[in-house]
Amino acid sequence: MTKYAIGIDGGGTSCRAAVADASGTVLGRGKAGPANIMSDPEGALVNIVAAAGAACEDAGLQASALLASTAVLGVAGANVGPYGARIQAALPFAKAQVVTDSLIALQGALGHADGIVGAFGTGSVYSARRNGRVHDIGGWGFIIGDQASGARLGRDLLEMSLLSHDGVRPATPVTRIVMEQFGNDPQRVVAFAHDAKPKDFAGYAPLIFDHAAQDDAVALEIIRKAASDIDQNLDALLWPECRGICLLGGLAGSYRFWLRPAHQSLLVDPKGDALQGAVSLAVASISEGERRSA
Repeated sequence: MTKYAIGIDGGGTSCRAAVADASGTVLGRGKAGPANIMSDPEGALVNIVAAAGAACEDAGLQASALLASTAVLGVAGANVGPYGARIQAALPFAKAQVVTDSLIALQGALGHADGIVGAFGTGSVYSARRNGRVHDIGGWGFIIGDQASGARLGRDLLEMSLLSHDGVRPATPVTRIVMEQFGNDPQRVVAFAHDAKPKDFAGYAPLIFDHAAQDDAVALEIIRKAASDIDQNLDALLWPECRGICLLGGLAGSYRFWLRPAHQSLLVDPKGDALQGAVSLAVASISEGERRSA
């Protein structure tokens, strides 16, 4: 029988963990670097274990507590190919389950209630629970998905900056700032984009929102497109009786007033965050194991 529950929120910018007792009381928290299991699985594993270890240390527990723990890791890419299974097999816990970041976000925000969650950080993902059944949208990575994510916003800004440099689109203050960062050398922009991680692109998100507030044409175009993408995803998940939409993640507050009024009217505050959702699922896993062994 495992003694502790560990919830882990493996984000593209940082990895957070919390250790709780079997009743769900959080004993300690920890944080480490990014946990992108698709673009850097080795680094992600190191940071996942480091965050869990830091949580145990914060709780006054020895590192061996990891071996007596049931862990639930929520991470982008868990639903893509073998990535989730590979990480799960390498984790050092007594029992581990790797699930999508959307599931822990849903659990944290809604508890066991029905509703919709959209999470926007380095990546983006949506999840809906209706009559107890969960349906996810997105989480495919920013190269071909993750619309409205920080990484996608940054990628779009670099693209628009190169278009402005080439004279295809008018330059604006935000594109001038970007090009100046690279010495007005487009080849340096391309070299950066080639080697950059999602979190590096996401670092441009605050700049975009700041300039959108100043009516910068390029920043406004990027944000309006992102908000339209969010509205379309919410439309795909909504049902007539749905009474709650939660926006989560570092960009959630920035998008709140860019959505269509019909969606704004359904916005509700989340009960908790994704990390709390992961802890809740880990505690539930311990309880289920105890019931089966009784």
